[in-house]
Amino acid sequence: MDEANPYLLLTPGPLSTSPKVRAAMRRDYCTWDGEYKALVQSIRGELTTLASDRPHYTTVPMQGSGTFSVEATLGTVVPEDGKLLVIDNGAYGARIAEIARRLRIDLRVIRQPETEVADVRQIEQALRTDAAITHVAVVHCETTTGILNPIAEIGTLCARHEKTYIVDAMSSFGGIPLDMDAIGAHYLVSSANKCIQGVPGFGFVIAAVDALAACEGRARSLSLDLYDQWRAMEDDPGKWRYTSPTHVVRAFQVALEELADEGGVAQRYRRYRKNQHLLAEGMERLGFVPLLPREVQSPIITAFHYPRDRWFQFVPFYEALKRRGFVIYPGKVSTAETFRIGTIGHVFPDDIERLLVAAAEAIEECTAAHSAADAAANGLAL
Repeated sequence: MDEANPYLLLTPGPLSTSPKVRAAMRRDYCTWDGEYKALVQSIRGELTTLASDRPHYTTVPMQGSGTFSVEATLGTVVPEDGKLLVIDNGAYGARIAEIARRLRIDLRVIRQPETEVADVRQIEQALRTDAAITHVAVVHCETTTGILNPIAEIGTLCARHEKTYIVDAMSSFGGIPLDMDAIGAHYLVSSANKCIQGVPGFGFVIAAVDALAACEGRARSLSLDLYDQWRAMEDDPGKWRYTSPTHVVRAFQVALEELADEGGVAQRYRRYRKNQHLLAEGMERLGFVPLLPREVQSPIITAFHYPRDRWFQFVPFYEALKRRGFVIYPGKVSTAETFRIGTIGHVFPDDIERLLVAAAEAIEECTAAHSAADAAANGLAL
């Protein structure tokens, strides 16, 4: 910890970054300058290589949060006469569906409980019986719960039925090994401030070139036209259509360098898994029960049930942890009271061990405060 960063962000993003990533934002860049455009081109190439070793993909950065890139993808690639199938087993699948409704895209939604992985049988049934479906969208890691959906199996179905496949890999790309050819994705969407460990400011879409090239004129938005953004960066390499987040881009390049120094995605995945295993086991020892079974739990974020003990209230527990240098996340599950703890970012096993010590102290503090409040209430009653 330092004065500039008094606590670790144990969230699914924005997340804690390294001092080198933050320091990279101290220099100003001109968006028209050749050095800056070369930097953008380098990032585009590195991201494409992370997604596949095949030459038929390209990367398109897009200003804004990851949701902007999701909306740019949906609004550009689904034609007016297309129909989108969305798998909704969490808040972010639901958000994709809401974007489609706002864009007036014809839509079919498979809704499932938030604690269940996407049901491949239901997807196959929908593709077999609804010929109007042209595109399928699914979230890889639903950070509502931390669940991982079977994107490779879904991709096989999309290929069999000749559907365009969109994967929201917002919270998994760069932290969980995946290959676009292996999963059969035409579009993969992620963000700078997730597992690559950059800072917020842009998302990116890794796309099959042939699929994207067919999207000219489809976009339902000017600034979120994914095709035009790609075309601009191809015609004037590295040049964004509108003002780009220059400081964030430079920080992201440093984050990519740190990913390579760590040993790549496979090694980062090992660290995240170790973080998550330590967290889950340690929290269980303290009486916190994970929401998901281990076999579907991602290494990205873990949801825990509220304890039944009368001392527990989320806000006092949250504040007690924050005073000790850790920020956690409230829950998003609609059917259970939960909170969530992320295990990605510039976070290491030693940090998780310190968190567990802090959690034990927070329990003692909250228990004592609850007992004192009970005693005061009983005294008043007498």
